[in-house]
Amino acid sequence: MKFIEEIVVDAFLPTLRSMLAEALRDRGLTQREVADSLGISQSAVSKYAHGDVARHDRIVADDRVTELVDRVAAGLATGELSRVGALVEIEILIRQLEDGDLLAELHEDAMPELAETDADFSVHDPDSHLRTEEQVRSSVRKGLRTLTNTSGFAGLIPNVGSNLVECLPEARSIEDVAGVPGRIFDVKGRATVPGEPEFGLSEHVASVLLAVREHGDTTARGALNIRYAPALVETLADHGYRTIAFDPEDDLDAAIKDALAGIEVPETIVLYQTGAVGVEPIVYVIAPDAPQAAAVARELR
Repeated sequence: MKFIEEIVVDAFLPTLRSMLAEALRDRGLTQREVADSLGISQSAVSKYAHGDVARHDRIVADDRVTELVDRVAAGLATGELSRVGALVEIEILIRQLEDGDLLAELHEDAMPELAETDADFSVHDPDSHLRTEEQVRSSVRKGLRTLTNTSGFAGLIPNVGSNLVECLPEARSIEDVAGVPGRIFDVKGRATVPGEPEFGLSEHVASVLLAVREHGDTTARGALNIRYAPALVETLADHGYRTIAFDPEDDLDAAIKDALAGIEVPETIVLYQTGAVGVEPIVYVIAPDAPQAAAVARELR
């Protein structure tokens, strides 16, 4: 008796890890960096590099496997994909290949009796909540790289710090919005990101994004706050973005509702408030996703 999980462990995973190790080395990662990315030992990476681990020809030749390897290796190498995100993507492909596909065929080869049955091994949802969360975190990471690689962005960070956020497609609360823990600060002229994106950590910028989604009839999912200056708002307007002021002394949700009343909210919009007693003036860029919000800020460098 042989279970399909044994095919995954004995044939698929060694082949996939070998292919990923090779793809990461081809992207310039050291043996240690490859080991850290894959969560395996350096000796295992060495075995993969020297061909000491056999690859299964049918798995290597499958276009879906090679596409996954390229995508996951690229994401791990650039930091756009976390190890959890990589695991989710690999798990999804495994479950797809188990469902009357390549792995099911290899299982039947190992147990010919299965060819006479109607067994169904589909047990995974490719649109799982975990996968969607990882995609959002990955998107925020991509936007953060744009900001930290943008010369002069540190000068756009307000005293309270900036945050770059993105929400889940059906977001209802700040728990559905991923952002930077502790905010982005200017440290000696450099934009410093203190930690990995997490959900439920950016109360204010997340609240602005959610209010715009609620009252602006928009599917925008990304937001970034930067310092306010009349010249910055004018520049954004000159670049074609709709700029709208709101009253910082009102309840935030109500203030944004009033500001957007009767307005057809475009795909990307700029909201700003000019400050009040104890309230720092701030500009908020609302965009389809985090990378696009970061791209707007890059236009101000």
